[in-house]
Amino acid sequence: MTEETTQGQHEAGDDLATRIAQLENDLEAARNDVLYARADTQNVRRRLEKDIADARAYASTSFARDMLSVADNLSRALDAIPADLREDERLKALLAGIEATGRELDKVFGQHGITKVAAHGLPLDPNQHQAMIEVPHDAEPGTVIQVLQHGYTIKDRLLRPAMVAVAKKPD
Repeated sequence: MTEETTQGQHEAGDDLATRIAQLENDLEAARNDVLYARADTQNVRRRLEKDIADARAYASTSFARDMLSVADNLSRALDAIPADLREDERLKALLAGIEATGRELDKVFGQHGITKVAAHGLPLDPNQHQAMIEVPHDAEPGTVIQVLQHGYTIKDRLLRPAMVAVAKKPD
């Protein structure tokens, strides 16, 4: 073999080794791209599953918010009936019907994960309560002493904060 042939074979071998190294690098890059694509697809799938679960759980949020005013008005109607009229035989059936409607509404709310926010006697929680007024009171300052309007949650989300009166130090 001549020196030129050996050198040509050597250069061809170098070109081949270079080409193999390049193909191996391309293969590794393609493998990484496939892994990233799989991971991205899995993340999208998880996010989509969470969005679907949230949509199912909270689909009725807007309707529930609208129904809160119905519950408020029903509660105000019951509270507005004076004690002497509650004993009137002519109104007992009407009162029983209104109270039954209130219980049924509470039952339906419960079936859909809608619950009242606890407030009275608890410390003010800005995540669930909205302080409307401060009232001088013997209770610990910052304690909810009166619920002006009930708050509600749906599952673990706040539908409406409770409107409350909060104790402050007496003057």
